[in-house]
Amino acid sequence: MTSAFRIRNLGCASCAAKMEKRICALPGVKTARVNFLTQRLTLEADDQRMPELAQQAADIIRRIEPDAKLMVPAR
Repeated sequence: MTSAFRIRNLGCASCAAKMEKRICALPGVKTARVNFLTQRLTLEADDQRMPELAQQAADIIRRIEPDAKLMVPAR
């Protein structure tokens, strides 16, 4: 399953790259892309693990950039 999430208040491309690297390292993540220009995270993982991994990704995003917030899946 692939889901796209908006990231509100993503401040810089360097932070986006750090987020992507750490999210990709999570067990169960097949692929993850953080796009600074579109302010989106695209996450590919098993359907059943997606809610758990999305929460872990949100935690990573907050640790790297405290003002940033992962939003509900983008359409």
